Amino acid sequence: MRIVSFGFQTWGRKTLQALIDSDHEVVLAVTHPASDQSYKAIWSDSVEDLAREHGIPVHLTERADAETIDLVKRAEPDVIVVNSWYTWMPAELYNLPPHGTLNLHDSLLPKFTGFSPVLWALISGAAEFGLTVHRMDEELDTGDILVQHSLPIGPADTGTELVLRGMELIPGAVAEALAALESGAAVWRPQNKAERIYFHKRSERDSLLDWSWTAVDLERFVRALSEPYPRAFTFYRGERIEVLEAKVSQARYGGTPGRVIVQEGGAAVVTGPDAHRGANHGLVITKVRDAAGAEHRAAEFFVRGGYLTAQPQRS
Repeated sequence: MRIVSFGFQTWGRKTLQALIDSDHEVVLAVTHPASDQSYKAIWSDSVEDLAREHGIPVHLTERADAETIDLVKRAEPDVIVVNSWYTWMPAELYNLPPHGTLNLHDSLLPKFTGFSPVLWALISGAAEFGLTVHRMDEELDTGDILVQHSLPIGPADTGTELVLRGMELIPGAVAEALAALESGAAVWRPQNKAERIYFHKRSERDSLLDWSWTAVDLERFVRALSEPYPRAFTFYRGERIEVLEAKVSQARYGGTPGRVIVQEGGAAVVTGPDAHRGANHGLVITKVRDAAGAEHRAAEFFVRGGYLTAQPQRS
């Protein structure tokens, strides 16, 4: 089959590599220009470079405009394959090939549609995540499912570990989907849109720790925002600090959410709803990074006690 690839970042590159490794012909690679925007600069392996290394024509564009559609038409693909494409694609484009357009999304659709699904899955406490190959339609990540593979989320997994593990599913899923199309054995499973969960794009605000959450939720939050992602942060005595490592406390801590006390080999933070009742476990922070980029043991950094806040106020 003749294939046009739409993709960006490491997900797009791994998908293009899987297409190159298949028995099919990649006739055009469409990708975005390199970007220094926070989440676009992460996992930024180049689709363009890989395509050029293999003599595949490349089209750089921010969106699927008239020029893009014309190039795809002239490439005469049997199917378009998409992974990590940031902008809207019109029906004129995704319905163009005989087999339509396959989109790879790193979640178990219909849950965790939208953006940064692996991070949101870990933050939310999901027991598993995965990869779905589905047919593109007029909404985001809502088309019929062709291939879906799941992986468990362990109690100590970080966001980075899960993202890397999920990327390992790409070659097999691509091969399975293309084989089903070529053989005519494709079985499409409609999504139940009543079960759809949409998550928005992440921004700086989404890395701010909220001490009204439970300690269990906050511990997952810290693990989810592992390097190279923007780290979980809070404010202490007017300074923005990043929380690098944390655990759920053994004891329970009462008082005002955000109050920090040197306990349990680190700094225990009062957390959760109705904290004044003393029924909640705390979050024990063990390592932080200050505004200057220096890392500290939390027991030493928080020796004066005080409060962790959502704004850079003195406390």
